Amino acid sequence: MKTNIIGVDVGGTKCAVTYGQKEGFELHIREKIRFATTDVDETIANIVRAVDDVMRKNGLTAGNTAAIGVSCGGPLDSRTGVVMSPPNLPGWDNIPIVKLLGDRFGIRTGIHNDANACALAEWKFGAGIGARNMAFLTFGTGLGAGLILDGKLYAGTNDNAGELGHIRLSDFGPVGYGKCGSFEGFASGGGIAQLARFKVSEKHQMGQRVSWCAPGQLDEITARDVADAAAAGDELALEIYRISATYLGRGLAIVIDLINPEVIVIGGIYTRNREMMEPFVLREIEREALSHARRVCSIRPAALGEQIGDYAALSVAADLIKE
Repeated sequence: MKTNIIGVDVGGTKCAVTYGQKEGFELHIREKIRFATTDVDETIANIVRAVDDVMRKNGLTAGNTAAIGVSCGGPLDSRTGVVMSPPNLPGWDNIPIVKLLGDRFGIRTGIHNDANACALAEWKFGAGIGARNMAFLTFGTGLGAGLILDGKLYAGTNDNAGELGHIRLSDFGPVGYGKCGSFEGFASGGGIAQLARFKVSEKHQMGQRVSWCAPGQLDEITARDVADAAAAGDELALEIYRISATYLGRGLAIVIDLINPEVIVIGGIYTRNREMMEPFVLREIEREALSHARRVCSIRPAALGEQIGDYAALSVAADLIKE
């Protein structure tokens, strides 16, 4: 049986409203409307307008649409459905978005932060299908994470569960999540760029040339620059990715020991650079994690790729449906 659901993805620069049909472990995206995120009142008005348009064009009603799901950057309260001043959404101060949409359309509505929504997406429709205990890591610009425990999303007491990026893995190292040497510092695009600036600066001070970064261009280094150089066989770039992968493995060993998952799904940079990172990740897990927990856990790249934002919002809706 096909079930109609609607997803609302609220981002710092862009929003999207998506209509999907859930059929077992498959999710078919039927239509998507994208628009810029502007001030809070205009953005909410545009969200409502886009949901109206999608419903009208596809013959959707409160009677044949099971749920609306919202994915948004935190902090937020998933229980009350209130968005509470996310840093990337100025003006979204205590906005009761779930009540606004639920009252307007007469459809059950829910919300989760974007990392938790992505975890739901990979669990329901991606690399984590069938798992009862799963951790998902974004590994993008930063390191977001979501936890599926005992067959359901675990958000914690006030939606702060799964903030793995804040764990300190070393007294020294790149800064992430406001903490030197954090998990996010080592395992994120921003962290890899910081590592690269440090390593390239060492070479430049010793009078050595770095083909992919000229003197004076340190501040312009990105994780993509390092990945491209590593893919071309540059030893310095490969060393930077080995450092990131080693600390990623160290952080995953903590996760394995703590929650004993069947699956850890990693997206973003890891998915794109799995071949050169995986051996070092697995070596560190082998060295650090408890053997009984390690043996039952598989490390998988995310499966949903660039569509994960669409799947995430729809998965919040899908999670509201009682099978």
